[in-house]
Amino acid sequence: MGDKHVVRFEPVDLEMEVDSDETVLNAAFRQGIALMHGCKEGQCAACKSFLLDGDVQMDRYSTFALAEYESDEGYILLCKSHAYSDLTVELINYDEEELRNAVPLQHLRTTIAAIEPVTHDIVSLRLDLVEPEGFTFKPGQYADIAIPGHDAHRSFSMANLPDQPLEFLIKKYPGGHFSGLLDGKLKVGDALELDGPYGTFTLKKSSDRPIVCIGGGAGMAPILSLLRHAVRDGIDRPIRFYYGARTANDLFYLDRIEALGAQLGDFAFVGCLSESWPDDWEHTGFVTEVVQRLEPGLAGCDAYLCGPPPMVDAAIDLLDLAGVPREHIHYDKFTTSVAE
Repeated sequence: MGDKHVVRFEPVDLEMEVDSDETVLNAAFRQGIALMHGCKEGQCAACKSFLLDGDVQMDRYSTFALAEYESDEGYILLCKSHAYSDLTVELINYDEEELRNAVPLQHLRTTIAAIEPVTHDIVSLRLDLVEPEGFTFKPGQYADIAIPGHDAHRSFSMANLPDQPLEFLIKKYPGGHFSGLLDGKLKVGDALELDGPYGTFTLKKSSDRPIVCIGGGAGMAPILSLLRHAVRDGIDRPIRFYYGARTANDLFYLDRIEALGAQLGDFAFVGCLSESWPDDWEHTGFVTEVVQRLEPGLAGCDAYLCGPPPMVDAAIDLLDLAGVPREHIHYDKFTTSVAE
């Protein structure tokens, strides 16, 4: 254990204790405070904040997330910052609705119930809980799955609701440290351990704005969870779900999306194909191009983006140009420094 310090967050008038041995973000997780975060690995900048007062030291991080000149000006990444005095930190990105309403972190022991391909490179991994009997999280959040035999983990979003069988949709990468195990090395009945939930990719109850979801690849998972939540809670806001894929064979779970849409009052799904498509396919090009063509009123929506970083970055640029306030843009960017 290191020295104890107090972190005061502005402009939300919130304080917490932090140990110098832990990062500021991990201290928040421990105490049920929902600071904005993404990758937790110093790569995505979601937790970037401004140090008003105090002394911090940061672990190694990507300069794509925090440029050297930003660090010189006083910006920090909470996921990499250790406190060496009391701190006053100005939060740049925060959601007051979520801030004091975090779900406590849980450690889960599970066994594999099924490993099934849904496309040539995306797998459905379903798990049975061993301990505890339930997993509490908010739809749209994710968990860290420990890689068997290693100290490392990989982060994946839940596609289910908390009281449904646990399912992750995982994109396979050649030589992937975890996804590579899904080609026969992991089997039904094998044990996996998880920690979670993490993430702030959740439906905001205070909003009545239309919802535009933009996804790609395994970004299908948290959006499915959000749609299931909307059905379960009777949310009647208009919802549009745009999903980008290369070919028609890369589209999946269309029957499940259709069934969910039938239970929502105003819903449409648009599959966008960018590489090849049947002659009669209506929506072609990158998913952001299709959204730009079909959504003239983006400025008045809440946007939920999940998928590969280039897609998320392009979608954020599109939404910025359309006049969507940044606080109405919610995203999970699947960043990683190594193969999955």
